[in-house]
Amino acid sequence: MSESFNMDNLPFSLLSQKEQAVLNNNLDIAYFQKGETIIVAGEVPEGVFIILKGKVGESDGSELVNNDAAASVFVHYQDEDYFGGWSVLNGKAIHNFIAVEETICHVLPTRTLMDLIASNALFADYFQQNLTAKREIVAQHGQNQDMAEFMLARIEDGTIREPLIVLEGTSILEATRMMREMKADCVLAKKGNRYGMVTGTDLLDAVIIKSMPLESDVSEIASYRLITTDPQDYLFNALIMMTQQQIERVVVMRGSELFGIVELTDVLSHFSSHSHVIGLRVERAQTLDDLREAAQGLTDLIKALISTGVKIRFTMELLAAMNGRIISKLFDLVIPNDMRPHVCLIVMGSEGRGEQIMKTDQDNGLIFRDGLEWPEMQAVMQKFSETLISFGFPPCPGNIMVSNPEWVNSTDEWAAKLSRWSQKFDGESVMKLAIAVDGKPLAGNAAMFKVARNAFLRSIKDNDIFFSHFAKAALNFDTPLTFFGNLKDKGMLDIKKGGIFPIVHGVRTMALEQRILETNTFKRIEALVEMQQLRKSVGENLAEALSLFVQIRLKHQIQRVEESTDGVDKTPNAIDLQRLNKLERDLLRDALRIVKDFKKYLASRYHIGS
Repeated sequence: MSESFNMDNLPFSLLSQKEQAVLNNNLDIAYFQKGETIIVAGEVPEGVFIILKGKVGESDGSELVNNDAAASVFVHYQDEDYFGGWSVLNGKAIHNFIAVEETICHVLPTRTLMDLIASNALFADYFQQNLTAKREIVAQHGQNQDMAEFMLARIEDGTIREPLIVLEGTSILEATRMMREMKADCVLAKKGNRYGMVTGTDLLDAVIIKSMPLESDVSEIASYRLITTDPQDYLFNALIMMTQQQIERVVVMRGSELFGIVELTDVLSHFSSHSHVIGLRVERAQTLDDLREAAQGLTDLIKALISTGVKIRFTMELLAAMNGRIISKLFDLVIPNDMRPHVCLIVMGSEGRGEQIMKTDQDNGLIFRDGLEWPEMQAVMQKFSETLISFGFPPCPGNIMVSNPEWVNSTDEWAAKLSRWSQKFDGESVMKLAIAVDGKPLAGNAAMFKVARNAFLRSIKDNDIFFSHFAKAALNFDTPLTFFGNLKDKGMLDIKKGGIFPIVHGVRTMALEQRILETNTFKRIEALVEMQQLRKSVGENLAEALSLFVQIRLKHQIQRVEESTDGVDKTPNAIDLQRLNKLERDLLRDALRIVKDFKKYLASRYHIGS
C-alpha cells in the first residue's frame, strides 16, 4: 500500500500496535470518479471506507436516480472521515454513498473489521454501544492536554495587580485599614525613590511578635530587596522564580517604572483557565467599568475550558457561577443600600437553570416587598438592563428583563401572575411560565421569591390537566431524524428545537409535578432518578444527550463569533451538519434517538394525544 494511514484518529487509535498492524496489512486503496456510486442501498458493502482525499455524499436509498443523488444528500464525508460501518454491521446498506468529487479511499474489508471488533472491546463499543459509552471513550482518549498556551503566556497577558502604594509616614494602623478596604494582600511603601514590600504577615509580626505601636511608620518594616520581573517575561518564569525564592508575589518593573504585582494565586489561576482571576476582578470591582472589564474575560475563559477538555457540565456550572457573581455585583453597584433588603433579583430561563455558557439573551425579573414605595425603581431597573447589555449580555427578544414593568412585581403580584399563566393553555402563557418556573433568586431578599414560588406550587398540586397541557410543549417540534433513524436535515439544524428543548421542558414538567426545587436540568434528572420517576439508564442517557447538544452548539457558536466582524452570533442554535466530523454526526444521531424515545414517554405519561 503506497499511501500511509493515519492511526491517530478515533476509533483506530483505540487499537493496539498489533491490531493496527493487522489493519494496515489488510487495507486496500480504491479510486472513485465524481458521481460514481461507492455503496449502493440494499447491497452488501465490501467494508468500511476511510477517505484519504475527496468528498462523499450519503443520500436516502429511495432517491437514487441515474446515479445522481446530489439533490438529496443529507450529510457529507471528507478527509479522514469513514463511512459504511453501520451498513457492515447491519449486513446491507440502507443508503447510497456517492463520490461528490474525485475521491480516494482506504478500504477496510468486512472480515478484518469484524476480527478487530472481536479482539478489542473499546473498538467494538465505538461501533456498537450507546451514546454514553461513545462519549466516555472520547473523554478518555480525545482530550487536549497541550500546555503550550500556558508555557508561552507572558506576564502582561496575565493579571498584573495594581499595587496599593503608601507613602513614608503612613502608620501601621492606617496601612492595615487601607489593605482591608482595598482587599489587598500587601502594600508597597514608598520611601524616597525606593519601594518596599509589606505583607499581611509582616504586619502581624511587627505588632504581635515585635510589639511595635500601631502608630509606627509602616515603611520601617518594609523589605526593600524586591524580587522583580519584566512585563514581557514569560508567566511560567515568574512561577519558577516564586518557587525558587519561596515567595508568593513578584513586583513587575520595566526599568525603574513600576507596573504592578503578580501573585502566586494569579499565576496558578491562569494555569487553571483564568476562572479565579476573573472571580478576583469581579469581587474587587469598585465601578461599573471595573466590572465590565471583568465580564469581558468570560469568552476567553469559555474557549480555554473547551480547548482543555473540561466536561461541558462542569463548564456550565463554572460559567453559571461566574455570570451570577457578575450580575450580583452589578446589583450591589446599582441598587441603593436601603432598598436591597426589600427587593429580590431573580434570573430565569437558561440563566436560572445554570445552563448558559455563551452569553445569550438575558431573562431576569424583580420581586419587591408588598407596599414598597420606591419612586425611582423603574429608572434604576432600566439602568440595570442597559448596563448588562453593555457587559455583553444581549437584550431579551421577548423583553423579559427588569426594564420591562411586566417583570417587576410585588410578592403577591408575582404569585398571582404564575397562577394565572398556569390556568391558561395558550402558547404565550406556557412559554412565560416555563421561563418563570426556572427562576432562582440571585441577589437581595430571597425570602420574597420563596413565598411566591411556594404559593404557586400549592396552586398546581395534583392538577393533571395543567401538567398534560404544560408537557405538550415538549412535543411541539419534530425530531430531525428520518424514518430509518438518521439525520434528516441536509444543511442547518436547529439544535434547541430538535434536541435541547424537548429534554429541558420534559424534565422541567416532571420536576414541577414532583415539587423538585432544583432548577438545573441535570440535577432535576438526578432527583427524578432518585425518586424513581425515571429509570437510571434513561436519566443517564438524557444527561449525556443534553451535554452533547450543548457541546456541539457551543463549538459552532465559538466558530461563528470568531468568523463574524462584530463578535456576535446571530444564529446561536444553528448546527451546520456539513461542519460536523464523523464522530460528531454519529453521536448527534444517537442523541436525537434518545430524544425521540423520551418524547414518546412524555406523551404516554401525560396522556397527550397525537
